[in-house]
Amino acid sequence: MIALGQALPAATLGQLTGDGMVTHDVNELFANKRVVLFAVPGAFTPTCSEAHLPGYVVLADEFKAKGVDMIVCVAVNDAFVMKAWGDAQNASELMLLADGDASFTQALGLTMDTGAFGGIRSQRYAMVIDHGVVTLLNIEAPKSFEVSKAEVVLAAL
Repeated sequence: MIALGQALPAATLGQLTGDGMVTHDVNELFANKRVVLFAVPGAFTPTCSEAHLPGYVVLADEFKAKGVDMIVCVAVNDAFVMKAWGDAQNASELMLLADGDASFTQALGLTMDTGAFGGIRSQRYAMVIDHGVVTLLNIEAPKSFEVSKAEVVLAAL
């Protein structure tokens, strides 16, 4: 499992933009930046849509005022779903990225098997990445939503 002080693993994440599908190399995308990355088990799911993502949308300006260059949400969903979810949540200040095959989540060691609900998904977590290195890592206990909230991460910066 990824730990404090470690560099992110090599991986790619997808994004549907106005110009079409983009595949981002994680290490290139986050190079020379301070990034808040949070992951959710699934787009359009209750806690994710009602609390997790909205918290980061509301506090986006405060994160940027504390020197955060990017706020990124990752889920094991496809890029089309992530784009639709971002649009529905007015999350234009955030970058919603798809880990369609769960390879990034697996490389981090942060998967969970939800069985018939959706199979392999991401655990709920938040991390701060400074120039590709993890400087904060808050992983939620199963069925919990406490340490990855936007307010908690913002207070830790």
